[in-house]
Amino acid sequence: MVVGVVVGHATATVRHPSLKGWRLLVVQPLGPDGRTPDGEPIVAVDGLGAGRGSLVIISSDGRGTRELLGSDTTPARWSVIAICDKTTLAE
Repeated sequence: MVVGVVVGHATATVRHPSLKGWRLLVVQPLGPDGRTPDGEPIVAVDGLGAGRGSLVIISSDGRGTRELLGSDTTPARWSVIAICDKTTLAE
């Protein structure tokens, strides 16, 4: 699991059938301090309704994402599993 901030969304004119109807978010992982970017942005499937600027927890549990999407052949690996309250981060 990784904490990150939503920096945008991905748009695709052609999608794998398992991704139709799902929002794809671009999430910037954050370091332990909750502020510093840590690595490259990640595209994650969102079923919770997070938006730009939301603090989220994403998971790379491929099995969980396959179950969420109902497809054993989905190319997606990352999914949003929680939207965080910003007051829970270290000040």
